[in-house]
Amino acid sequence: MYVNARAIIERYFDDHVEIVIQNRIKPNEPLSIELPGGRIEPFESLTQALRREVKEETGLDLSEIEGEETRIVTEGNFFEVECIKPFAAYQTIKGPVDSIGYYFRCKAFGDLLESGDETSGIRWIKISDLREMIEDNPFQFSDIDRAGIQFYLKA
Repeated sequence: MYVNARAIIERYFDDHVEIVIQNRIKPNEPLSIELPGGRIEPFESLTQALRREVKEETGLDLSEIEGEETRIVTEGNFFEVECIKPFAAYQTIKGPVDSIGYYFRCKAFGDLLESGDETSGIRWIKISDLREMIEDNPFQFSDIDRAGIQFYLKA
């Protein structure tokens, strides 16, 4: 099973909200549109993974992760445990990959890369344009992020 942290990076620009989307480039897979983020390494915290993945894929540095103020870390004899409130959680319930993950609404700074770690076409998109894209052709988005984006647009 894979565990992922995914970012919905928002900014206000010219009186509207935009988020970052990108194209995922993976060998032997069709091109798809997705949100930044990825797999959490063993014993890596959700917030550390999110910051690392966003930087690798987009070049941006996260300045704010919504819910991070709720983060509590407890330490015990052999454990350190992070508890945090994400924007949303997902779990695949059918398909070729068993995964679970968490979406976080974020703010970031820096310049977008032209291409990142298995990514290209990294760009800001108006929410209204995103809504139109997902209504016109939902299958151009990755299976996991199609659900996350629909959840975000409904919120």
